[in-house]
Amino acid sequence: MKTSPGRIIAAAAIVAAGFCFVLGLYAFGLTEKNATERDYIEYWAAGQQLVHGANPYDLAAIFQVERAVGLDDREPKVTLSPPIVLLLVLPLGFLGVKAGLILWLFLILACLVASISLIWRLHGSPPTGYHWIGMAFAPAVACLLAAQISLFLLLAIVLFLYWHRSRPLLAGVALLPCVLKPHLFLPFAVVLLLWIANRRAYRVLLGFGAAFAASCALTLGLDRHAWSEYELLSHSNNILHLFVPTLSSFLRFQVAPNAVWLQFLPAAASCVWAIWYFLTRRAGWDWMQQGLLVMLVSSLCAPYAFFYDEAVLMPAVLAGVYLAANAQRSLLPLMLISAIALTETCAEVPLTSASYLWTAPAWLAWFLYASRRRNAPAEETRFDRSVLD
Repeated sequence: MKTSPGRIIAAAAIVAAGFCFVLGLYAFGLTEKNATERDYIEYWAAGQQLVHGANPYDLAAIFQVERAVGLDDREPKVTLSPPIVLLLVLPLGFLGVKAGLILWLFLILACLVASISLIWRLHGSPPTGYHWIGMAFAPAVACLLAAQISLFLLLAIVLFLYWHRSRPLLAGVALLPCVLKPHLFLPFAVVLLLWIANRRAYRVLLGFGAAFAASCALTLGLDRHAWSEYELLSHSNNILHLFVPTLSSFLRFQVAPNAVWLQFLPAAASCVWAIWYFLTRRAGWDWMQQGLLVMLVSSLCAPYAFFYDEAVLMPAVLAGVYLAANAQRSLLPLMLISAIALTETCAEVPLTSASYLWTAPAWLAWFLYASRRRNAPAEETRFDRSVLD
């Protein structure tokens, strides 16, 4: 059934009004001090350095820029993402710290809304409001509060899921933001390469390769020393010597705190598992089923991650909602998990706290609970997604 032009215009007007309302809230409710209290400040400072022809990874210079707008911390906040992030933060270099924050929050909010809408379409646009549960997904809320880039990664994964059948070249291009935090996707990347080889889906690889090459060229155009500057920062950075709330970090600090290699052991083991998992299911591989499980395991075994990085798991969590609803299983487990996670987020529990160790296993447990087999035929427990084929 075709949607009438009037309904399209009305929907667009509602969306525009909503964004204008949010813009007003941001414009009158945010201050420069708010900007320094979020991770956004590291992206803004990098953009300022870049626009002025300076090193966007210079700790001393970044600290000076951040202190000038009210940062109270004793250490600078600097982005640890590779130089491709410079293309993303460049516009911030032309804006003041508050105006940049408003723009940044709009962008990540748009990524969240777009991701939720596409996930809904991936499940056949069912006549329910379950997809809006994503607006209360605790890692996504944490992303908005910290003004983190993980929602860009969420949109990248969702676009890949949406396009990998119909527009594989664009699906590959869409995956480029994942390079900003590659440690979150190690088993996922291994399976993706195996799937490309098995299905001869080389256009996905071509799209990603072309996007990566173009972004590298543009980055070098902005700062021809960007990669060497980033390498210098990575050698001076002590992040791997700090505890982060991941099972990998917990394992290392419980067994041998100085043995950094232990932090990568779960990721290596999960990559081996991912190879076996794909090879035993390659004939009927479905990214919206097996692929989402691999994504959950990737997050669970990541060597380095924070709670807001789990925003990329939204497709798996919402898929679990649809599966549980179709199979008439209770949504109570997810409600309990979400309530506790949101409480921690709203209570501003420090992101380095071990209190977040349970969340990644909890999302995985929810998906396994929601997708476990039943006697009814499989087609009765899934929404129709043939419109995307």
